[in-house]
Amino acid sequence: MKVEIWTDIVCPYCYIGKRKFEEGLKKFEHRDSVEIVYRSFELDPHMEINVNDDIYGLSAKKFGSTRAHMKTVHDDITKRAEQDGLTFNYDTAIHTNTFNAHRLLHYSAQFGKTKELLERLYKAYFTDSLHIGDLNTLVAIALEAGLDAAETAAMLESEQYAAEVRADELKAQKLGIRGVPYFVINGKYATSGAQTKEVFTEVLEQAWAEEHPVVQFRSAVEDTEAPACLDGSCSLER
Repeated sequence: MKVEIWTDIVCPYCYIGKRKFEEGLKKFEHRDSVEIVYRSFELDPHMEINVNDDIYGLSAKKFGSTRAHMKTVHDDITKRAEQDGLTFNYDTAIHTNTFNAHRLLHYSAQFGKTKELLERLYKAYFTDSLHIGDLNTLVAIALEAGLDAAETAAMLESEQYAAEVRADELKAQKLGIRGVPYFVINGKYATSGAQTKEVFTEVLEQAWAEEHPVVQFRSAVEDTEAPACLDGSCSLER
């Protein structure tokens, strides 16, 4: 079973959704058969790498609201994140463009380090208030995830994996994805948002059942009167 997850590193519900999906996956009987692929999605592809405002001011401008209101909105998100054991420090968060971070995630896939790297990127932005648009910061985070610092730096200085990021975003556009997180299972089943862990478990179970139906076998020599247990009890032959 393949689960594709469109996500952005500065998306709070993507981080929360990741936690809830992981909890739901733990309850899924066939979890060892699940391949997880993270796809790139930029909530604001035109965001500058270095900005002169904090998240409250930027959000107020983007949504035509006030700084005070956006502070309240982000405080509510912080409280919700706490329920899943996550710490959000919006007062000191450094907002930035995430394109290079997405390139780094694609690069990490060849080393099997995407899961570790994504977790560190989320924590770097939401908890540690690091500048994830800065290339030196990205190299340091990559090193923590087990990647080679020099090779990672060389990749980030190039244009490698830019096409892969754009391909993910184009696929999202074709699928009509307008917000993240967005989960697509086996290219057929989809759900969006930070659902509860129970919902994620149910979605996985339903997709598995539909992809692996039980086939009733009947043959010319089948005994249709063969004994069976019915209604919670068994009838024993004497």
